Amino acid sequence: MAKIQRALLSVSDKSGLVELARVLSAAGVELISTGGTARALRESGLKVVDLSDYTGFPEMLDGRVKTLHPKVHGGLLHIRGNPAHEAAIRTHDILPIDLVVVNLYPFERTVARPDVSIEEAIENIDIGGPSMLRSAAKNHESVTVVVDPADYALVGAQVAETGQTTLQLRRHLAAKVFARTAAYDAAIANHLEREFADEPLALPSQLRVHAPRVQSLRYGENPHQQAALYGAFGSYFQQLQGKELSYNNILDLTAAATLISEFDRDPPTLAILKHTNPCGVGQGPTFLEAWDKAFATDRQAPFGGIIAANGPLDAACAEAIAGIFSEVIVAPAFEAEALSILAHKKNLRLMRLLKPVGGSAAWQVRSVGADSFLVQQADERRMEAADLKIVTARQPDEAEWKAMLFGWRVVKHVKSNAIVYAAPDRTLGVGAGQMSRVDASRIAVWKAGEAGLSLKGSVVCSDAFFPFADGLKAAAAAGATAAIQPGGSVRDAEVIAAANEHNLAMAFTGCRHFRH
Repeated sequence: MAKIQRALLSVSDKSGLVELARVLSAAGVELISTGGTARALRESGLKVVDLSDYTGFPEMLDGRVKTLHPKVHGGLLHIRGNPAHEAAIRTHDILPIDLVVVNLYPFERTVARPDVSIEEAIENIDIGGPSMLRSAAKNHESVTVVVDPADYALVGAQVAETGQTTLQLRRHLAAKVFARTAAYDAAIANHLEREFADEPLALPSQLRVHAPRVQSLRYGENPHQQAALYGAFGSYFQQLQGKELSYNNILDLTAAATLISEFDRDPPTLAILKHTNPCGVGQGPTFLEAWDKAFATDRQAPFGGIIAANGPLDAACAEAIAGIFSEVIVAPAFEAEALSILAHKKNLRLMRLLKPVGGSAAWQVRSVGADSFLVQQADERRMEAADLKIVTARQPDEAEWKAMLFGWRVVKHVKSNAIVYAAPDRTLGVGAGQMSRVDASRIAVWKAGEAGLSLKGSVVCSDAFFPFADGLKAAAAAGATAAIQPGGSVRDAEVIAAANEHNLAMAFTGCRHFRH
């Protein structure tokens, strides 16, 4: 490849631009630029040719038309060494453009604002930028194209040393361009489809997912599986200490952060999770009391678990948590003394929750094999007392009301079939992931017994309806005095009759929380 003679620079994000331009200029590269980019380069003392002077055609329509010109795309796309192409560009006074540095209008950042108008979103759709990038990337055998400021240093180093770039680098940069323009177009399509949809929650007509790889992981769920993390994880979590997160850590961490977001308006609340299931959740005037209640639910399962708090973790609670082995602790903040205490456990991962995970995604996407994906609306439904329908002769008392609402928020995050026995401020027994709802209840009762916790006066919470009266009768026998469940079974009448027979108060939510 011949040395780079001419570069076209047109960027929205100007970080690192001047430093790269100085390297190019020192290597004898002619700089062509547009608008604000040209102005920034001139203000730094660099010689720049305005694109309109090069093309002989002015920028127009408020800058909408400036780079869409044969002298730009001919300079990028002609095949070097092809006699017909070389003759064509000579005939039309087109000069080769060997290097393109372009990044795009900030469409994604613009539409992330809740108050953005459709007019502003459309004005931030870049047309010329993607066109130049794609032309340069297509002809990467001869043209170097840079879309990411993170690549400026490497490109600059090669140009400074040899006056050109390697084919290996050009191929890497070209692939990166097509990934970026694909993601950019997907963001535009997704936003406009939502804006123009007849229904506000309509599912997309096509599934478009573009997420950068942010971290390679040592392995997946098991050591023989490769794995990596993609997306915007770093905008939600900041790691303060500890080993690198594993695949399973990330699954558990996000499950814990999603559960604790249910209690964002509550007193100090703490949850312990294992394999994405809550082992125990507690609430109290202090995090230490919340921890004691959560840990008391199950003193075995939390070993190697994930702990989540809904507020700044203090020293007293940190001291108590330090008494067992945990993989991860996540909280919105950690008091200085708590950090000092937990620093002695060097492998313990401390994660600061930067913003709520609950409500962060409109859709949940799941791969199901066979080159297929399931997409569904995220389960963000919350229940208040006014949403519940009491279907029994006896109304719940105040403690039962509180226990229903507390337990219902927890059972939503337990794998189906799910049963939770709850008090107003704590879980007492959790049964998760069983093929039979009666078995889930038996496990929850057994867990409470193992922990030495009485279920007398508790509320039983079921993520789906009781299909038979036997499940409710078993809960009554265990000591429950109230129940909360979706309702909707063909045998609802039998279940209600069983509740009345045992003097249970029972609420129907009309909302199921299956978690497969």
